[in-house]
Amino acid sequence: MITTTTAPLVLPLDEANQTLLQAVHPPEWQNPEPRGVYDLVVVGGGTAGLVSAVGAAGLGARVALVERALLGGDCLNVGCVPSKALIRSARAIAEARRAARLGVHIGGVEPDFPAIMRRMRERRAGISANDSVQRLQRAGVDVFLGSGTFTGPRTIGVADHTLMFNRAVVATGGRPVAPPIPGLSDIPYLTNETVFWLTELPQRLIVIGAGPIGCELAQAFARFGSTVTLLGRSPHVLPHEDADAAAIVHRQLLEDGVRLELGVKLIEATRDAGGVGIQYERRDGTAAGEATGDHVLVAVGRAPNVEGLGLDTAGVTVSEAGVVVNDRMQTSNRRIYAAGDVCSRFKFTHAADAQARIVIQNALFYGRKRASALVVPWCTYTDPEVAHVGMYKAEARQKSHDVKTITITLAEVDRAVLDEEAEGFVRVHHDRGRLLGCTIVAAHAGEMISEAAYVVTHGGSLGDLAKTIHPYPTQAEALKKAGDTYRREALTPSLKRWLDRYFRWTR
Repeated sequence: MITTTTAPLVLPLDEANQTLLQAVHPPEWQNPEPRGVYDLVVVGGGTAGLVSAVGAAGLGARVALVERALLGGDCLNVGCVPSKALIRSARAIAEARRAARLGVHIGGVEPDFPAIMRRMRERRAGISANDSVQRLQRAGVDVFLGSGTFTGPRTIGVADHTLMFNRAVVATGGRPVAPPIPGLSDIPYLTNETVFWLTELPQRLIVIGAGPIGCELAQAFARFGSTVTLLGRSPHVLPHEDADAAAIVHRQLLEDGVRLELGVKLIEATRDAGGVGIQYERRDGTAAGEATGDHVLVAVGRAPNVEGLGLDTAGVTVSEAGVVVNDRMQTSNRRIYAAGDVCSRFKFTHAADAQARIVIQNALFYGRKRASALVVPWCTYTDPEVAHVGMYKAEARQKSHDVKTITITLAEVDRAVLDEEAEGFVRVHHDRGRLLGCTIVAAHAGEMISEAAYVVTHGGSLGDLAKTIHPYPTQAEALKKAGDTYRREALTPSLKRWLDRYFRWTR
C-alpha cells in the first residue's frame, strides 16, 4: 500500500505490534542494491503484490517489490486478520449467552476488551511471518521499503535507487474515505484501519455504513458491551445481498442490541464535552434525529491508492475507480499490469490473489488469461454469515437465463436444528439444472460456499450436488438437498405417468 501519510504505522507499540513491525516493516531495514533489469517490479506489498512477487520469483524471474507502509497490506494489518480475530471473540460471547438453549447454564459473561484486543494483536503478529520481509528474501525477492514512483515507462524510483523493469505490477490497494458530512472532518473518527488501535471499549459507538464492514463491526462491538448505533443510507442492511439474507442479519443485529437507523441522510457531525453527535433525517422526509456516542466509526467508502505513483509519467491511465486495466489486467502501458483493490470491483483478498496469478501468466509468459472468467465468491462475517457466488436471480434473468430458484431452509437440515442454528438457508438459482448462483446464510456460510463455487466454476449442475455424498449430519447437506429437490422437480407429469405404467407392468 503506497501512502503519503506520516501517521504511525500501527498502535499501540506493545510487544505484539513490535513483532509485527519487525516482520512487515523492520525499522533497521536497509534496501539492497538493484540487480540490473528486473523481470518484474511489484509496487505494493498487499495480497496482490505478495502473490505476484513470490509467484514470479518461484518461477525463476528476477523480482523486486516496493512497499511504503506495511507488508501484508489491508488483509493482514487492518482487514481480514484483525477483524476476524475480533469477530471470533464476539461469537464466543454470543455462544456463551445462548448456551442455555443447549441445556448448558453459564454464569455472567464478562467480555474483557483489552484482552480481546491483545489477543488480536498477538495472533496478527504470529500470522505476519507469512507476509514478512524474511519470507520474501527467502523466496528470492529484492525488497525495497519506501515510496515508489514511476520515473518513466520502464523505471521506478524508490529512496535513492532507480529500478529498471521489463514488466511491472501496480498493486497499491485502497484506503477508507469518509462521506462528505459537514463537520465530520473536525471529529477524530475511526476507520477500519484505526479501529484496531483501540485499547479501551467505546461505551457508545456510532457506525456509519450498513455494508459488510459496518455490520460486522457493529455486531462485534455490541457484543463486547458498547451501545452501538448503525446509520445507513439504504433502507436495508447489506443492500447488495439477497433481501431475505439481509433480513436475517437485520433481526440478529437487533437481538444483539444494535440500534438501526436506516434509510437516512446524514446532515451534520458535531462534537462537545458530552461526545459526538450525527444529525440525520429520513430520506422519505418523515422524521429527523440524532445519534450520539463517544466514537464514530466510518465504515463506508473506499478510494484506490494512485496518488504519488507517477502513473501519468509511466503512461498509465487512471479513473476515479482506480487504475484502468483490460481483461488481461494490462494497463495502457503494455509493460505495466495492475491487480487487487487498486483496479478491481472485487475488494476481496481472494480476488486479489486470483488476479495476481493472472498477471504472472500474462505479464511474464505472454498469456491470454481473462479476469472476466473468474468466479469470485464472497462472505460477510456477521453471525450468521452471508456468503454468495455467481449470479443473483435478477442478474440471471437479465442475461436471458431460464432461471429457477430452490431454497432449502436450515430448519430442514438436521445438523442445523441440533446446533440451534436453524435460522438461515441455502438458495440456488439454476437454468435447467445448471447452477448459476448460490446464497448461503448460516453460522459458517463462508466454509460452505466453496462447494457451490466449485460447481459454478466448472459449469456443474444441481445433479452433481445430488450425486455427491455428504457426511451426515452436516449443514452442508443443505446443498445436496437442493440437488435432490431439483431432481424431484424434474419428474414431469408425463414422466410420472410413464413410471406409473412401468411399475404396474413389472408387478
